[in-house]
Amino acid sequence: MSAARAGDTALVESPSKPKRAAITLLVMLGLNALLSMVNWWPTPMVQLDARLAPEFVWVWAALLVFVRFFGAPAGKSLAVFTLAYMTLVIGRYFDVTAPALFGRDVNLYWDAMQIPRVVWVSLRTYPFWVTVIAVAAAAALFGSIFAALRWALRVLARDAAPFALARPWAQGVTIAALVVVSLHWGGEEWTRPYLSKPVSSTYFRQIELLSKAIKESQSQTVLPPSPAFKSDLSVLGGADVNIILFESYGMVSFANTQTYAQLTPSREALGKQIAASGLEVVSAYVGSTTFGGASELAQLALVSGINTADPFVHDLLLTTKRPTLVSFFKERGFETFGVYPALSWDWPEKSFYGFETFIDSRDMGYKGPKLGFWTVPDQYSLAWLDRTHPITPASRKRMTFFASITSHMPFHPVPPYLADWQQILSEKPFSDAQMAQVLSQKENWLNMLPAYTGMIDYNYQWLAGYLAQPKARESFYIVMGDHQPAANVTGPGATWDVPVHIISANPQVLRYFKDAGFKQGLDPSLPNVGKIFDLTQMLLDSFDSTANAPARGLGK
Repeated sequence: MSAARAGDTALVESPSKPKRAAITLLVMLGLNALLSMVNWWPTPMVQLDARLAPEFVWVWAALLVFVRFFGAPAGKSLAVFTLAYMTLVIGRYFDVTAPALFGRDVNLYWDAMQIPRVVWVSLRTYPFWVTVIAVAAAAALFGSIFAALRWALRVLARDAAPFALARPWAQGVTIAALVVVSLHWGGEEWTRPYLSKPVSSTYFRQIELLSKAIKESQSQTVLPPSPAFKSDLSVLGGADVNIILFESYGMVSFANTQTYAQLTPSREALGKQIAASGLEVVSAYVGSTTFGGASELAQLALVSGINTADPFVHDLLLTTKRPTLVSFFKERGFETFGVYPALSWDWPEKSFYGFETFIDSRDMGYKGPKLGFWTVPDQYSLAWLDRTHPITPASRKRMTFFASITSHMPFHPVPPYLADWQQILSEKPFSDAQMAQVLSQKENWLNMLPAYTGMIDYNYQWLAGYLAQPKARESFYIVMGDHQPAANVTGPGATWDVPVHIISANPQVLRYFKDAGFKQGLDPSLPNVGKIFDLTQMLLDSFDSTANAPARGLGK
């Protein structure tokens, strides 16, 4: 009797093995569920789904072929099957979790680089033993998943595969499933209620994009053309240029009625301070190139004028010498500053940006209490910059790019705002009462909207306070969000739009943006005026005395 026939008899024809048959059935259902699971919004958890997973059918078919010709896999061959299945399960998890939390499709290459960094930044705020336990727990988790999948696949190969190979009707069911999966892969709509989305398509896309990105001959097909980067800057006069990106500042700040109402006092106070400083503000929405995270995609899009919604475009662009706003202003005599308080590690990418002065959190010498994952409050960063690199009437013209960080997810805790900007620079900036209030804040991963609202309120406060500080000469400000917060704040199906505020005393610049669709005041209005990378040339055109068509830099 063949091995398949013997296994089949042991499983089906022996009445003493009903428990084994039940276990095998549960294993098949469980393996399929791991590749058809869906997100449990708004959490990072998942729930099982009853639809058939295409990859489970493919693995099942591959296992049948292997057992037919080589017998049940064991040792290295079983390990290969297990690693392949584990890769699919992990891919499925991120494929359903990333859109729910970040509002964008998963990018395995990009997220694989970002997740360890975020985890490291998160853990370093805790004692070392917590990190050791977390690493050990992660290793145990992955080891347990591997062991469980190995056991399940062994059961499938030992019991289910011989049964199917010995039954023509079972083989017919497998062939029919393969046909339906192929139709599903080809886009047949009628299959969608019965089959889950193939996770392998995500992997295939990553392979395709990576192959294009690493082929130098194809770089021009991957990278869009750069904008013209032409402007005489005469309209700008001698004003300094300040680009301030509010972390996670999205359209939800205005679209959510509860958040909008709670932010009204600080937003109105900011508007009054803008007027008191002799400035005016116009606002609009633009579409970001990312959602919920990966701020680098938005930052590079703004300075380069290139659509970096595809992370591989971002990565490939960093290997080039394409012009940017930083290089443009630098070539025209501006002193260029890059201020990145989120960074506490070496960042090789800064060589592409080419700031004359690059500042990260290690340079700032912050000695106050650590507030959340990112340690340095944004108010401190700007106060430190003004004290350490003051602008005087004799200073070179300056272009500053400030990537704020305090309002990063999980938006906890919200720092106290200090009216005295010198106090924030001291070793004990906050009073005991203020620190007690900070410590009383509870981190709620299932409802981040209240903390998010508090963070945007804090941003409005420190921006108003910063504008109130004495200035040696005129300054131009572009204040904007880099991306919307995660979908557990915005809700599902949110747009990628972010607010942009142009703050200036220059009537010609303000008129340009009004003609381009910006609205007077701090409240933007729909529709958006373009994408974040359209702002690059728009800014240059607004400073150019010969620019007479405000829409020249626009594109949707």
